[in-house]
Amino acid sequence: MDGGFAWLDRLETLFGEYVVDTISAVFFFDVWFWDDATVIPLVVLWLILGATFFTIYFRFINLRAFSHAVACTRGRYSKVSDTGEITHFQALSAALSATVGLGNIAGVAVAVGLGGPGAVFWMIVAGVLGMSSKFVECTLGQMYRVVREDGRVSGGPMHYLRDGLRERGFPRLGSTLAVVFSFMCIGGSLGGGNMFQANQAYAQVSSVVPLLEGQVGAMVFGVALALAVGVVIIGGIRRIGEVAGFLVPIMCSVYVLCGLWILLHHASELGHGMGIIVGSAFSNDAAFGGFAGVLIQGFRRAAFSNEAGVGSAPIAHAAASTEEPVREGIVALLEPFIDTVIVCTMTGLVIVVTGAYAAPDAGSGISMTSWAFASVFPWFPILLSVTAVLFAFSTQISWSYYGERCWANLFGEGSTLIYKGIFLAFVWFGAVSQLARVVEFSDLMILGMAFPNIAGILFLVPKVRSELNRYLARLKAGEFQRT
Repeated sequence: MDGGFAWLDRLETLFGEYVVDTISAVFFFDVWFWDDATVIPLVVLWLILGATFFTIYFRFINLRAFSHAVACTRGRYSKVSDTGEITHFQALSAALSATVGLGNIAGVAVAVGLGGPGAVFWMIVAGVLGMSSKFVECTLGQMYRVVREDGRVSGGPMHYLRDGLRERGFPRLGSTLAVVFSFMCIGGSLGGGNMFQANQAYAQVSSVVPLLEGQVGAMVFGVALALAVGVVIIGGIRRIGEVAGFLVPIMCSVYVLCGLWILLHHASELGHGMGIIVGSAFSNDAAFGGFAGVLIQGFRRAAFSNEAGVGSAPIAHAAASTEEPVREGIVALLEPFIDTVIVCTMTGLVIVVTGAYAAPDAGSGISMTSWAFASVFPWFPILLSVTAVLFAFSTQISWSYYGERCWANLFGEGSTLIYKGIFLAFVWFGAVSQLARVVEFSDLMILGMAFPNIAGILFLVPKVRSELNRYLARLKAGEFQRT
């Protein structure tokens, strides 16, 4: 830090020592297994068990409803008269814009750096299982959404935890879980949905634009990004859905195509690279924390990337225009597939086949990914800078909506401008902060949302299964007309 900004360093130290440590002590203690060396954070275990349970309970809905999800996303069953603010595709894009971000670029590199290549394998497993978590939480988001007189929609865990558990005879538990979730979501929107994005976007841009290096450059970048985000979030979910529906397909296509080209360039090493990923997934290499360390990093970064079970996506999907909650849940299960199984896997394979994960000069986070792509495309850091800013921007606009809805749930609709002001300030703060603290805070808040969310969902799954069975029976009987 420059001497003139010593106050910022002190603020970060205070933030890290007290806030992060306190939340970590409450939510992130370790579960010890058969030996002292094998531990797993409770929140990771909670996400694994939740996703596995939902997959089995709903009889592998993540696989058997996949083709129907694609058809629904294309609008094959939509009607103009359906209640909501955005289309299925826009809801999917808005939720994807919050997940397909720098977690796919930098997060995968972080997982590989800490857990080794095998972490990519466990990210894929987590993505497939997470499809079931997304289905059930987004179905509930639609079932318990609130449509106001002006046509605006509000939905998500803060509604189905409170109202759903009240129906089940647990009003106090539901209200408590809803409040806890709302606070955690606000923190997550400011951390992983905001600061982490701004931080890594600046790291990449400053590496190719020397004028932005240093504290002053970071501040200028932060202000510019905050202004761009502010222009969009003022328009609410409809503006966010429109922008996300335009940006997400372009961003994913460009990034994936570049990744595919690199894999073709290294076609002879592709089989060996996949072997390293699978083999390392079950190894006990002490350098990466052994088997548990690889699994933990894979699931942790997958959860941070696709947010399955975290409860963020239902807030966006609740606004989708449909009269069938199950249909929106089925659309939502595509998110972890696109985000993790496709985009994250692409990044992981590129990092492995190019040898970036073992290169001493590759760095960490987004720098490692940039090094991997630049090994084939020397100009790629420039394109990655543009992509990183767009990924960060799209993630921030969606997460601002998530946090805003939770803020409104706690403090009322009339105070949402206060939240938006705080959110934009944190865009700047993320750009000038240190990565280690940003990542730690991001994981704590976003993953912490899973505790109240999954706990409440476990009380509500019988109702979701009943609705699913009814919906599939009507679909089979041909009651839904294709458009």
